[in-house]
Amino acid sequence: MKIYQTIMISLLMLNLLMSLSFYLSKKSILDMNKTSPFECGFSNFTSPRMSFSIHFFMIAIIFLMFDIELALMLPMFISIKMMNLTSWFLASWLISLIITYGLYHEWTNGVIEWSM
Repeated sequence: MKIYQTIMISLLMLNLLMSLSFYLSKKSILDMNKTSPFECGFSNFTSPRMSFSIHFFMIAIIFLMFDIELALMLPMFISIKMMNLTSWFLASWLISLIITYGLYHEWTNGVIEWSM
């Protein structure tokens, strides 16, 4: 019986917090007018959103992919004593091959090359 009371109180608290956040986060039309930029009726000379090169994002994604792959390799160096040497060598060689193939694939697609 005590577990049901705990669940009901938790659900009641959850419902209360969700409804409270819904009512507090509601924006009115006046709030939207207050947050809009003051333009004096003139049109903008430039776009407010500057263009950003996609190469920055691609390099960041490539870095994250290789970083995760290397983080997956780190426990292999700790487990060298627990594994058979041939299976450890095969697993590390396979992961290194996957990393090298990923680098080759990115290089042949021209993602790494930075052209203006």
